[in-house]
Amino acid sequence: MLLTVFEPSGDVLAARLVRELRQRRPGWRFFGLGGPRMAEAGVELLEETVGHAAMGVGTGVVREGRELLRRKKLVRDWLGGEPLDLLIPCDAPAANWSFCNLVRKRQPRAKIVHLVCPQVWAWASWRVRRLQRGSDLVLCLLPFEPAWLAAHGVRGVFVGHPLFEDAALEPRPASAAADLPAGGLKLAFLPGSRSSEVQKNWPDMLEIFERLRHRHPDLVVGVAAASRERAEQLRRSSPGGRLPTRMGLAVGDASAVLDWADAAVVVSGTATLEAASRGCPHVIAYRAGPEWLWKLLAPALIRTRTFGLPNLLAERLGVVGDAETVAAARIGRGVGPADRLVPEFVPHFGGTTEIADALRPLLEPGSPAAQRQRDGFARIREAFASVGFAAAACEALLGVVEAGADPPEELVDADEQPR
Repeated sequence: MLLTVFEPSGDVLAARLVRELRQRRPGWRFFGLGGPRMAEAGVELLEETVGHAAMGVGTGVVREGRELLRRKKLVRDWLGGEPLDLLIPCDAPAANWSFCNLVRKRQPRAKIVHLVCPQVWAWASWRVRRLQRGSDLVLCLLPFEPAWLAAHGVRGVFVGHPLFEDAALEPRPASAAADLPAGGLKLAFLPGSRSSEVQKNWPDMLEIFERLRHRHPDLVVGVAAASRERAEQLRRSSPGGRLPTRMGLAVGDASAVLDWADAAVVVSGTATLEAASRGCPHVIAYRAGPEWLWKLLAPALIRTRTFGLPNLLAERLGVVGDAETVAAARIGRGVGPADRLVPEFVPHFGGTTEIADALRPLLEPGSPAAQRQRDGFARIREAFASVGFAAAACEALLGVVEAGADPPEELVDADEQPR
């Protein structure tokens, strides 16, 4: 088995799946492009690709292209001496399409099972043709994805999400947030896991803090850094090369920061789902630019008018909006800002006044706005409660690899059967 992973979140997902597979099939061998979590789980790494060298983490287009070509050669050479039963490309579709094509050409009998559905339902939906050609099964982390894929001739199965499994466990110990400051109002900042995300969004978060601290002198902030590299970048990017007073930093444990906080500002992406799983009220933001380029390209590429994962789930699960709104969301038309569970500023092109204004009600004692979000998050969690990620993903994958059969029916809702 070969796993190709380029992001820290993919490293975590792949490691969980490998641990489950090794328990069930101890004789299997696992190879991969990936990170330290995969190596700890028993994957023989052909190269470490998670971290500063990961594809798409602000390394520059030319360098990324060269790295992709070099890694393709590495895998091509490896395929020449290893019979392959299964390829698991994990997230990062921009890099992984190439490896799917390579395996299809070099070892066409190998199965390809995608771990994480590329967001083809949200933007550039023409990419689904690549899934049609380059996948035997897609392991979907969101419950509405299998139905969308089935309508486009792709087999998918909902396998739950580890974030919701983790949230169902006991709360993180207080020591996990020991370095965060004490105060009356506690605000979390999650500025993203990629260098480019931090570069774009961290100055806005600093400005939001300045706007809020004058009205709330007891406000303290906990910042969740995805890695030591991102923590150092946050410090360097702050005035004077250090975080402002009344701000603390936690590395590699966003859940602890979210459990500590009363509310949060979260960069759009998986972190928003983590905030929802922990029941932390938040505002979603993502600075994009330039604005003219967005307005030029978005109409042709974007198929949804909401990007935050909690909002997408809330719409499709009927948590917010009337029947007409939910029906519109199911066919991909999206809904307006008033129907969103979480205030969302994606994209925004500068200025933080509206973001700070949306955040203020969440920080009020006994806030109805915060309670509305918590109630919505609780309903979202119900959709994940009955599906354990590792076991469900393992069973679906084994069904494809060993029997050449469809995914187990019990893992696919009756109205989401692939056609």
